[in-house]
Amino acid sequence: MSAPVLIGLAGSPRAGGNSDRLLDAFLEAAASSGLATERIAARDLRFAYCDGCGACAFTGACVHEDDASDLLARIARADAFVIASPVYFAGVPAVLKGVLDRMQPCWAKTYRLGQPRSPKRPGGFLLVGAGGDPFGTQGAEATLASVLQVCGFAVEVRERFIGLDAPDDLGHAPEMVERARAAGRALAARVLRGTAGTA
Repeated sequence: MSAPVLIGLAGSPRAGGNSDRLLDAFLEAAASSGLATERIAARDLRFAYCDGCGACAFTGACVHEDDASDLLARIARADAFVIASPVYFAGVPAVLKGVLDRMQPCWAKTYRLGQPRSPKRPGGFLLVGAGGDPFGTQGAEATLASVLQVCGFAVEVRERFIGLDAPDDLGHAPEMVERARAAGRALAARVLRGTAGTA
């Protein structure tokens, strides 16, 4: 039997930054615990933005066939899904929001087409912020939790790493890296318990 698959989506427009590195630590720990992991960066995808045409409400599929469509198909097959993102003005960066908006077919299948829901799979998010915003991470958390749940994932990982701003800040916070690793191991254990005994 093949190992359960965990997809990690990196939401930062900047490669190699703090949220990227925390996602890497999370995925490495999950892989060492027995999961197959796939890392996808939103900034590397080529996709059209959702234009609100409403076609998915009738077909369950987006009219655009591109990298975002492929990502949605991969998420549908995944056993777990985690999103890592910096916090911009209490929300997520534009490139990540563009990808998330393309997950509208998940909503359409359930709420417009009435397709039966499968049991929720483990999911969650890793958020990185400098701190100081009066609205904190509220907007980003609401957006990510909404997408995860509509796409069939229970939000079991809610990790917030506050105090990271400059690209090298994580180098001074090894405890945050270890926290990401611990979260990866915990999610892997949850996934493996859920798939134990299945073919």
